[in-house]
Amino acid sequence: MKTKRIIMIIAIILVIVLIGLVGYTIYQKATFTKQNPVATMEIEGIGTMKIELYPDQAPNTVANFITLANRGFYDGLTFHRIVKDFMVQGGDKDGTGSGAPTLSAIKDDGSTTETYAIKGEFVQNGFNKNTLRHEKGVISMARSDYSQMGLYEEGYNSAGSQFFIMTGDNASLNGYYAAFGKVIEGMDVLDKLNETEVTTSEDSSDSEASTPVNPPVIKSVRVDTFGVDYGVPETVTPFDYNSYIQQLYGGMSN
Repeated sequence: MKTKRIIMIIAIILVIVLIGLVGYTIYQKATFTKQNPVATMEIEGIGTMKIELYPDQAPNTVANFITLANRGFYDGLTFHRIVKDFMVQGGDKDGTGSGAPTLSAIKDDGSTTETYAIKGEFVQNGFNKNTLRHEKGVISMARSDYSQMGLYEEGYNSAGSQFFIMTGDNASLNGYYAAFGKVIEGMDVLDKLNETEVTTSEDSSDSEASTPVNPPVIKSVRVDTFGVDYGVPETVTPFDYNSYIQQLYGGMSN
């Protein structure tokens, strides 16, 4: 009888422990808040910024930035365009603003040097989840603009690796560019970037003074995902504007 009673007591204890564990697991799942990824961007001779990324606002854009950053794509690149009190732009492998990333920058499946782009996650492109405003400290994706040719969608889906960080507020960009994060530490570093000496580019068709005399160098960018795998970004084939123009005007001359 004593043995049976002991076995019964042990069984009851085990059931109580099991119920407690199940309840705790359910409680954890109900109260767990996933921490947003945080990028650490070190600028040579200037300092370090920490940028919180928002996958709930622009999931594929964030996945693209994380993949490029953690594979070392941005290391050694520059901020090639700086417009004071507006934004600082970087992330172009060519350092000119016309470069595009290749699939080999985000995949290890033997991808070639074929370039890629991602769809723009913003309201004007039919993506309504992104409500981030282009205020000082916000990071957003740079893209091409072919609207003068009536090619809106082609421009909307042309972002690749280039990004810009706002050094002032500009509401006109809201809904037209994919903002995906914000500086949470190192605003003084951003202010220093904003004060970079610039000149007019010899290759530019306009008179905008936005080319840094000494382009600030991105020493490294790494993103802490806190154990979350955001995956490889979905890509699209970038629009070939030069070929389009050649075909357009070549056809007219025939």
